[in-house]
Amino acid sequence: MTEIAKNLNQLREQIQQLAQRHGYRADDILLLAVSKTKPASAIRAAFAAGQRHFGENYLQEALEKQGELADLPLEWHFIGRIQGNKTRPIAEHFSWAHSLDSLKHAQRLAEQRPAPLPPLNVCLQVNLSGEASKGGVAPEQLPSLAEQVAQLPRLRLRGLMTLPAPASDLAQQRRPFHQLAELKQRLCAQGLALDTLSMGMSADLEAAIAEGSTLVRIGTALFGSRVAGQGAG
Repeated sequence: MTEIAKNLNQLREQIQQLAQRHGYRADDILLLAVSKTKPASAIRAAFAAGQRHFGENYLQEALEKQGELADLPLEWHFIGRIQGNKTRPIAEHFSWAHSLDSLKHAQRLAEQRPAPLPPLNVCLQVNLSGEASKGGVAPEQLPSLAEQVAQLPRLRLRGLMTLPAPASDLAQQRRPFHQLAELKQRLCAQGLALDTLSMGMSADLEAAIAEGSTLVRIGTALFGSRVAGQGAG
């Protein structure tokens, strides 16, 4: 068994235990393997161990890996910041986009999504901390954006995503995730059929699951430490 396979098994067990501890079903939580900066061989190893969903932050790197791994039935998620000049390849080559925070970008994705493909699954990124360095729509602007995105063809609005500021203890980590879950509930009460909370990474996995995450983005705990300066997952 490879190291990646061992890590994947441990993560599945951890998710199962945390889900039970906090009253959720592990089957309702999707493990997204964040494979940025990792080679195609690492993705192949994870695939061999049963992993199917992979998240990438850097578009050119992702497209190169997709070419190398075209023989595998993988589900690709774009989780990096969306730029206007990159919407077409995102629309053409991914199943999910997690970091949508602009109606203009949503419209471009809808226009550029190829007709033979199923609708592009999208999550709206919410900036709960107000950090200028992070993307995301402000909570007060979310309802309007969500309503408009939900009306676009070739897109399927699935839910919300956030990247909270780092926190050291469980209670602090849970706070922004609780806020995101409440925002999702409000949107559902307004008639939007949302089923996804994309939140939680290696360092705050329990906090995210405790607050109802349905998709956790795990890089470091699965693939090991990243190249210096490339961020964490």
